[in-house]
Amino acid sequence: MSTPVIICGSMAFDTIMVFDGHFKDHILPDQVHSLSVSFLVPGMRKEYGGCSGNIAYNMSLLGGTPVPVATVGSDAGEYLERLRGLGVETRWIRVAEEAFTAQCFITTDLADNQITAFHPGAMALSASNDLSEAPGSWGIVAPDAKDAMFAHAERLHARGVPFIFDLGQAMPLFDAEDLKRMLGLAQVLTVNDYEARVVEQRLGRSMADIASGLQAVIVTRGGEGSTLITGGEIIDIPAVKATVVDPTGCGDAHRAGLLYGITKGWSLADACRLASVMGAIKVSHRGAQNHAPSRDDIARMLNEAYGLTLA
Repeated sequence: MSTPVIICGSMAFDTIMVFDGHFKDHILPDQVHSLSVSFLVPGMRKEYGGCSGNIAYNMSLLGGTPVPVATVGSDAGEYLERLRGLGVETRWIRVAEEAFTAQCFITTDLADNQITAFHPGAMALSASNDLSEAPGSWGIVAPDAKDAMFAHAERLHARGVPFIFDLGQAMPLFDAEDLKRMLGLAQVLTVNDYEARVVEQRLGRSMADIASGLQAVIVTRGGEGSTLITGGEIIDIPAVKATVVDPTGCGDAHRAGLLYGITKGWSLADACRLASVMGAIKVSHRGAQNHAPSRDDIARMLNEAYGLTLA
């Protein structure tokens, strides 16, 4: 069995509806002060999502041992059964019976404009989910309620479990002092190129300078690959070619590959290469958890792209 990895973050349902028209034709700019509109959405799908769930799903594809730490509501039965069916341990997923699982309601028009409503639900209670006995030699603190991210980071740090700080969509919640505090606890920072610029601006430091106090900083750049900064080196990781269908959950797939490689004792550069393969697979499919490559498929792509063997 692979080494367990503690996956802290959100679990959510995404309800995605498609409006067969254009919002601009129904929203009058001079009437937005009293906006009241209704859209018929003949297309709708419900997806499994949330950072912890997505990372755990992708790690299961690799044959890893994810240990998700998240808080869900009384409506999460089908999600928990799905994870168990994949062989994922759900013992540290807390069920808050008084709440709904976090849910995102997204309505998209034909121009790919979106109107989104997010209900945090049980995610707001995540800080009380104690991971002190959850098994793992590495962890990740991915986007969740802000107090939960700090609570999980403090608990991992107290246990001496190294972890990745994945800022992601939690970026608006973290000011300069918050970032300093989290970076004082983490070993690795992962950000996309936009988030990297925001972090640099808030801290008044370059990514290279920030990396000097960590094991590594990894900056993802979509189709341009990623940059690994570690030990004073800057290493460019080329992207794996892919047909872009939907970027939703791509970062989570990337983190799963990164963590799998790290816990297998790979170099950080090779772990980043596996991460790029996982991101490429995900971005070619709609939804965060609808791709289902075999482990042999992943191994083949890794070898073709980088000449590496999937251990």
